[in-house]
Amino acid sequence: MQNFFINKNQIKNDTIIITGKDVNHIKNVLRCKIGEKLEIGVNSSNTENKYIAKINKIEDEKITCKIVETLQVNKEANIHINIIQGLPKADKMELIIQKCTELGVKEITPLELNRCIVKISEKDKNKKINRWQTIAEVAAKQCGRNLIPKVNNIYNLKNIYTLLKNYDIILLANEIERDTTLKSALKQDLTNKKIAVIIGPEGGFEPNEIENLKQLGARSITLGRRILRTETVAMIMTGIILYENDNL
Repeated sequence: MQNFFINKNQIKNDTIIITGKDVNHIKNVLRCKIGEKLEIGVNSSNTENKYIAKINKIEDEKITCKIVETLQVNKEANIHINIIQGLPKADKMELIIQKCTELGVKEITPLELNRCIVKISEKDKNKKINRWQTIAEVAAKQCGRNLIPKVNNIYNLKNIYTLLKNYDIILLANEIERDTTLKSALKQDLTNKKIAVIIGPEGGFEPNEIENLKQLGARSITLGRRILRTETVAMIMTGIILYENDNL
C-alpha cells in the first residue's frame, strides 16, 4: 500500500484532502482509481497516528479520501538526531539524506566549511534545499516513517551556534582523534536526547574549525583506525547511536 504524508489541516472529520505534487503521483504515476486505499501519515513529530483512507473523488488539483481505519504506528526513534554534514561533492549529499532518513534521523543540516569542494551560490541554495527535502520525503514514504526529516538551510561556522545551543550532545567525527571513542561518548541514557553529529567534507576539518566547534560544546570522537568516506560516517554514526539506545 502506497504511503503519503499530509499536514494536520488536511483532515476534516473523517475526510482527507490530498493536494500538491502527490495528486499527480497518485493519478498519473500510480494510476489509482476511486475505491483504492492509501496509507496516510500526518507529518508531525508528536503523532503516532496513520490512516488507511479510501479514495472517494479524483479531481485535477485534489484527491478526496475517506478514513476507514486509524492505526497507532510508531516508526520513530526516541532520540532526535541531526546530521550536520560538511557539504560533499557530486551527489553524495543526496545519498546521505536518503540513507539517514531510512535509518531514522530527524534533521539534516548542510554545513559550509573551508575544505568543502562544493560551493553553492546564494541564488542556488533554495533550489538545493528543496531538492534535498524532496529526497527526504521520498525516502520517508518508502520506509514508512511517521514524519519527514527536515533538511535545514545551509549553515556555516559563524551561525552554527544558533543551532547547536539547543542540543544535549554534540559529537564531532574527527579523524585525528585517538582517545575518545563513539562508544565511550554514548555511555549515558540517550532517551529523548537531542544529538548533533558533525561530519566534515572529503578534505576533513581545518584545525581552527575543530577548536571552534569544541568551544561550542562539541566532543571530538574517533571511529577507529581507518579513515572513512564522509558519506559512510553519517550512516555508521546514526546506526551506532540508535543501536546503543535499542532504537534500531
